[in-house]
Amino acid sequence: MDRVILDFKDSLFRDIYSVRKDGVLVFKTFINGQWIDSGDYLEVHSPIDGSLIALVSKPSLELVHKTIDVMYNKGRWAVRDTPGDRRLDLLERLADLLSHHRDDIVEALVIDSGKTYSQARGEVNASIERLRKAKMDLRRLIGEYIPGDWSQLTLESEGIVRKEPYGIVLAITPFNYPLFDTVNKFTYSFVAGNAVLLKPSSLDPIPVILFVKLLEEAGFPKEAFALLTIKGSEMKEILPDRRIGAISFTGSTETGLEVMRTGGIKKYVLELGGGDPAIVLSDADIEHAAGNIAVGITSYAGQRCDAIKLILVEKPIYEEFKNKLVEELGKYKVGDPRCPAYSVGPLITKYAVDNAMKAIEDAVNKGGKILFGGKRLGDTYMEPTLIELTDKSKLFKTKLFVDEVFAPVALITPIENVDEAIEIANKRRYGLDAAIFGKDINKIRKLIRFLEVGAIYINEYPRHGIGYYPFGGRKDSGIGREGIGYSIEEVTAWKTIVYSYRGRGVWRYLL
Repeated sequence: MDRVILDFKDSLFRDIYSVRKDGVLVFKTFINGQWIDSGDYLEVHSPIDGSLIALVSKPSLELVHKTIDVMYNKGRWAVRDTPGDRRLDLLERLADLLSHHRDDIVEALVIDSGKTYSQARGEVNASIERLRKAKMDLRRLIGEYIPGDWSQLTLESEGIVRKEPYGIVLAITPFNYPLFDTVNKFTYSFVAGNAVLLKPSSLDPIPVILFVKLLEEAGFPKEAFALLTIKGSEMKEILPDRRIGAISFTGSTETGLEVMRTGGIKKYVLELGGGDPAIVLSDADIEHAAGNIAVGITSYAGQRCDAIKLILVEKPIYEEFKNKLVEELGKYKVGDPRCPAYSVGPLITKYAVDNAMKAIEDAVNKGGKILFGGKRLGDTYMEPTLIELTDKSKLFKTKLFVDEVFAPVALITPIENVDEAIEIANKRRYGLDAAIFGKDINKIRKLIRFLEVGAIYINEYPRHGIGYYPFGGRKDSGIGREGIGYSIEEVTAWKTIVYSYRGRGVWRYLL
């Protein structure tokens, strides 16, 4: 197909970019309440063919610090002093705008992130629904009343425990769901009364830039949001700022650890590395399980924290299941995501494919057998890959088991029983999700009890969706929970107020 270029049709976005003669778009960024062109730019390349598609204005660190100052002194109060029902009205208007201007945002997700049109439309739809579900977050934005008469030390007093916003939330989002993760973090932070600093991935910031234009159009207080289109390495100058009360980060475990080390004492919600195990019991519906697991391996080219990376199958059905899964994987065609014939697009960079190919080679060197795929198809394209490795001692040493490889690659191995499944799954340093396929409720219940993960999906591949069910991990997979009504607890602080009425005749205790 032709060289990749971005071509937006919507007039709303035309004042935030210009077009060079070669078709490259030059975007402004939104900082300190206005759109600016700093003259210093980040390059943005499409994963489809590596073409330079955009330059994004990069604000100076001096301007970023000035923005935080304005946000701390004015912006956070502009949100907090906006009545709750008005905040909901703004989010609803934002949902309407996102729906109305969806076509260009879908195009940005395809060209900038390498998603298929179906995947891009799904992300936009999920973002709209998340905004419309903001009122459900309020179920957790409540406090408590504590009577004082249950302790001799607190007689004739009463307490109120309430929640209030931290003030400024720094939302750091990954490349794989640039729009939805931004919308999600913004929604629960803003509805709780916080101002929000948005730091998108430098790999595909364009969907987030368009979203910020919609924030402005919807009428959100301009001092209460800003777009940090700076390099990740420059964030070390921003993270320690004590005016930032909470950080919501989605990304790799290694980067998450660095965020915590650099940021210091703050509130954190961290959705980190994953790569999930799928356990197939001997009474599973083989066709159903294989179809679901194939989706779990290949969706967005395996670049999901909840992608299936390890498949544990009870021996009585192992051979039959293995063959069926290979058959299912054969249905997925890899290629340019702009073409409807292809269901698996590119990885985000050629380096991601490099890393995946090294992991495949490592598994083969340790005795793994490639059952499907295993080939590179271009700079940023590769076949979905299934590797069989039956020697558990070697399995545990593979890069695919030890690390999270963001690619459509999975290991498969037979197991004797659920006890072995628990042992193998819990050896991984990650604990995001697990999937179980089968019918035996006793086996399923035992797995539910002993698997060290944040969420378990029964007879379905893991998928976090809009966060209707909360998600988040244990161990190296993170801290806190993302999800409607749950994340809001991560961006609000408890405050206790004690009223004393001693000697005023309000209570007359019989002591």
